Amino acid sequence: MIKKLVKHGNSAALVIEKPILNLLGATPDSSFEVATDGQSLILTPVQDEEREKRFYETIEKIGNRYAKAFETLAK
Repeated sequence: MIKKLVKHGNSAALVIEKPILNLLGATPDSSFEVATDGQSLILTPVQDEEREKRFYETIEKIGNRYAKAFETLAK
């Protein structure tokens, strides 16, 4: 299957159809771990609730630590 990215604000989004989400045991609300080997993008649904909790805690810490930098970049 070949997919095209869709513009989403200043970013690009990849639409994942429901049959593929079902195959992965994911939903539109699922979190995904994003990795790359430098040539391919690897998306893995997060199944571990504790890992997902740590992920969101880390994102919050980064947001708090670099809030001013993010605001400057957004301008």
